[in-house]
Amino acid sequence: MKKLALAAALSVAATAAVAGGMAEPVMEPTPVVEEASSSSSAGVVVAVLALILIAAAASN
Repeated sequence: MKKLALAAALSVAATAAVAGGMAEPVMEPTPVVEEASSSSSAGVVVAVLALILIAAAASN
């Protein structure tokens, strides 16, 4: 009787180990974070300085 119970337990364990398969891993997409650019007035400052230099050169 012990041998029959042992064989039944082993057969259940063997079928449970083989029953499924390896599922493909689900990869979550990585979030893309864009940093908000600060509103600097560097372009305006360069343009104003250029106009001042042109005006100074033209006045001489």
